[in-house]
Amino acid sequence: MSITIAGIHTNIGKTICSSILCQALGYDYWKPVQAGDANNTDSDFIRQHVKHPNCTIHSERYKLKTPMSPHHAAKIDGVQIDKNSFHLPVTSNQLIVETAGGIMSPLADDFLNIDLMMQINLPVVLVSNDYLGSINHTLLTIEALKNRKMNILGIIFNGEEVASSRSFILKQSKLPHLFSVPRFEKINHEVIRNFVDNNPINVL
Repeated sequence: MSITIAGIHTNIGKTICSSILCQALGYDYWKPVQAGDANNTDSDFIRQHVKHPNCTIHSERYKLKTPMSPHHAAKIDGVQIDKNSFHLPVTSNQLIVETAGGIMSPLADDFLNIDLMMQINLPVVLVSNDYLGSINHTLLTIEALKNRKMNILGIIFNGEEVASSRSFILKQSKLPHLFSVPRFEKINHEVIRNFVDNNPINVL
């Protein structure tokens, strides 16, 4: 089953979680919009850290140079993001699609991440993290997805654990806790593979 990986905020750990899922499940990977660090993209991260032979990394639809909200980065780069230009890559494999930023982050003036998510119409796995404000951000994100009647498969928690926050989120949202990812001291393909080998990874 192909899925969209979405986050409650930017820099929340979506790419690390995507790498774990690609390594565990052998899925393909696609980041439709990349903003910033064109020489070290999220696709490059997957390429370096996932060694599953079935995982193909598909090219971004838009690769922007400026590390900021895609709608503004596109304007700086002289690029117009066309909401009608997004089509899932052709593959015989299942696919992980990673969004750019939070679900309400704009890709264009009239086109948000959540609009793209609805357009490609895949079940959603939500990545959360424990920081001051993460309960609010997580529950608001879930509320927005539910308001759009999107299928949320569950939550992955990334980083250092605050048990009281996680239990509150799970109780309030009534969503499955898929798995948790610790804050790795270092990260490479061996760390990703070791985590996968020693933890049950499932999104169903």
